[in-house]
Amino acid sequence: GRIRGIGKARACMLSAALELGRRYYGHRNARISSPADAWQLVRHFDDKKQERFLCVILNGANEVLDVRQVTVGLVNRTIVHPREVFRPAIAEAAAGVIVVHNHPSGDPTPSAEDRSVTRQLAEAGRLLDIPLYDHVIVAGDAWRSLAADGLLDPGGRRR
Repeated sequence: GRIRGIGKARACMLSAALELGRRYYGHRNARISSPADAWQLVRHFDDKKQERFLCVILNGANEVLDVRQVTVGLVNRTIVHPREVFRPAIAEAAAGVIVVHNHPSGDPTPSAEDRSVTRQLAEAGRLLDIPLYDHVIVAGDAWRSLAADGLLDPGGRRR
């Protein structure tokens, strides 16, 4: 249908604004029960040129409170500090977090640095009583869960 007084250009602009809102706010209250759920939630953040590191902030029912971009890196690496990851989680009174980053190379295999960062974040989360539930690496349509790989136990503690 058409709305009187709204031309095609204005209708396209309104439609685009509504879609942008759905994409931006659509993650709120989504429930995360698997690494695949985390991938579905953040796959539109995948950037082929730069690594992006995101923090998915969860409540006690594993519902998403927010998704925050923590850092944007260079072609193949990003610098992540626990302070940047957990600051928004503390502000949101999170029950836990999942971190996600992309590999522009297209290969989701975790690097030694990815494993090291995961261990550091798991330890920081343990100290803050905000467990790191998973670290998911996204590479296009492929992804890898470091929790599923055995680096984290279900309570977010490192192994």
